Amino acid sequence: MITHSVNPVLRVAPAAPAEAAAYFRAGLAFHADVSDVATALAAGGDPGFVVVDSRSTESWDQGHIPGAVHLPTALIPEQAEQLLDRSVPVVTYCWGPGCNGATRAALALAELGYQVKEMLGGFEYWAREGFGYETWEGPAQRDADPLTAPVEGACGC
Repeated sequence: MITHSVNPVLRVAPAAPAEAAAYFRAGLAFHADVSDVATALAAGGDPGFVVVDSRSTESWDQGHIPGAVHLPTALIPEQAEQLLDRSVPVVTYCWGPGCNGATRAALALAELGYQVKEMLGGFEYWAREGFGYETWEGPAQRDADPLTAPVEGACGC
């Protein structure tokens, strides 16, 4: 007797196109990627959002996005109103994909009435994609990691 194994990708059938479109549209409403944030910030002028680093002071000093507001997640309930304008959307970030600090910060801000997105990849991918950052010692930048960003040009996503 011959048994056919089920392709693990298709073991659960893909969603109907309309369901998939709704799911992916919702994802874009909740997330921004590092490259898009960097492009918007580099364009000059008001990008229409503020970037919030939700990590500790030690992490902030180690490296953060230029122009970001430092607001550790635990301090959001008591400090958000003094540092952020509710009419301006917020993009949160933490260390990287292995950390859910930006998610917790986004939740805390949303519960306070802020429009918020989470930056996918966090500070790790900001640095790995070769964007400049600031440390307690001053400006810094790494070469783009060819596994996360094109060495030349834009990704075209």
